[in-house]
Amino acid sequence: MRERVLITGASGFAGFHIIEEALQNNLEVYAAVRKSSKTDHLKHFDIKFINLDYNDLSVLKQQLTDMKPDYIIHAAGVTAAKSEAAYNHINATHTFNLASAATQADINLKKFVLISSLAALGPLKTLVGTISENIKPNPVTAYGRSKLLAEEQLKTVQNLSYTILRPTAIYGPRDTGIFIFFKQLTRGLEPYMGSAEQKLTFIYVKDVAKAAIKSLYDWNVTAYNLSDGNFYSKYELANLAKEALSLKTIKFHLPVIFIKIIALVSEKVSYLTNKAAILNSEKLNELMAVNWSVDIEKAKSELGFYPAYNLKKGLTETLKWYRANDWL
Repeated sequence: MRERVLITGASGFAGFHIIEEALQNNLEVYAAVRKSSKTDHLKHFDIKFINLDYNDLSVLKQQLTDMKPDYIIHAAGVTAAKSEAAYNHINATHTFNLASAATQADINLKKFVLISSLAALGPLKTLVGTISENIKPNPVTAYGRSKLLAEEQLKTVQNLSYTILRPTAIYGPRDTGIFIFFKQLTRGLEPYMGSAEQKLTFIYVKDVAKAAIKSLYDWNVTAYNLSDGNFYSKYELANLAKEALSLKTIKFHLPVIFIKIIALVSEKVSYLTNKAAILNSEKLNELMAVNWSVDIEKAKSELGFYPAYNLKKGLTETLKWYRANDWL
């Protein structure tokens, strides 16, 4: 009999790849999606769908009792919200409720894996050093603070075996975030926010999925930072993409004050339309941070996590997918 895993955020970018990896490891998959979620891209998978009620602990407990998962991978969350309270409710409270229900339900849960973010720790202020698991957290956005809160609340749940994964910037097929930058490159434009030197880090989504499945069988109760093990200058993402796509672009640097004005306008529009702003003043703290370099030695030694993709290899596969699916 196959072991069963519940994967939340299943209709999302990372969720898709975690489902794929779980099935390849002979796990039976329950995919938690919202009623409003588009799931056409998941129909070819042999999975079962469920809509979880994160706000009602008794209902959630019964749903888990009926489902009886051996494992839970909690990848659901929001990266853009209208307020800090909204970030905290979805990213932290939902995490706490799901974990609490899992310990109270009539199930034998072996592992709860939380897909957090490196944003929970925050970037370094200088080009010197790397972000390790033992640094003092200093998130610079409401999103990062909500992820840190989720981690802190998860640790208070009694009798729960958990693993926290903190991936840096994730990219890959189906991503709509970094994709926006690639779209600009195909239009001949290569924009940058300021000209300050940066150390940036990335991780291919398939490596994140492999780490998530590995974590199911890791009996350490701990957190791991994830990246591809390298750091890159602010220009390397574009350089590798241009090489793969045979593009020529006009490179230009937008003044920081101009970008801040755009962010303020975006915040005002968000307030008037009651929709979450994609770019805001806080988000600039992440995008323009000096150093996101990651120490992944703990994930290597304890989890056996060895990334299969560096940025060049991952981008080649990603851009090929975008073109094959008419995204570019």
